[in-house]
Amino acid sequence: MAAKPMVIVLASGRGERFVASGGSGAKLQARLGGCSVLEHTLSAVQASGLPWHLEAAMHPGMGDSIAAGVRATAGSPAWLILPGDLPLVQPETLRQIAQAPQSLDVVVPLVRTGHADDPVNGLQRGHPVRFSARCGPELMQLTGAQGAAALVRAWGETLWPVQDAGCILDIDTLADLRRAERLIGLRNFPLAG
Repeated sequence: MAAKPMVIVLASGRGERFVASGGSGAKLQARLGGCSVLEHTLSAVQASGLPWHLEAAMHPGMGDSIAAGVRATAGSPAWLILPGDLPLVQPETLRQIAQAPQSLDVVVPLVRTGHADDPVNGLQRGHPVRFSARCGPELMQLTGAQGAAALVRAWGETLWPVQDAGCILDIDTLADLRRAERLIGLRNFPLAG
């Protein structure tokens, strides 16, 4: 059986927008239901059955975090880059992105939001973004705050439709956290644990 792509969970951010919005402490440790935002994300990753690596060391920017995670898991057949602040992402979404054809270098989940003002006519790009092993050397060289956006453009993305609002609901502000709490209550998102 072929090796599975590695999920790299990015947990290095400082969460400055969360604090500025009235949140207290680190956003990844904020309580959502009975556990932290990061615990929810890790629970989904574990339930996916995919191998994973938590990149939690402090880095200057998202690019540096991605590079460190890819270097730590060199030899993986592909990487799914998942910010730790996506507590409602579903395990099935992770598996769908992981199982997209390996001939595709960059796979980006695409969610129908129903909002005409979203970037692509009611569709929005989400996470995790999968990169093939061919992208590895460039991923390992990333630095700065922009993450891998330039690599996505350079390699060309394949948009992969998914039905998971959790892959676009990141927790950047206290309002985002409250919205996630409502969604858990309204839509029966599974709680971690």
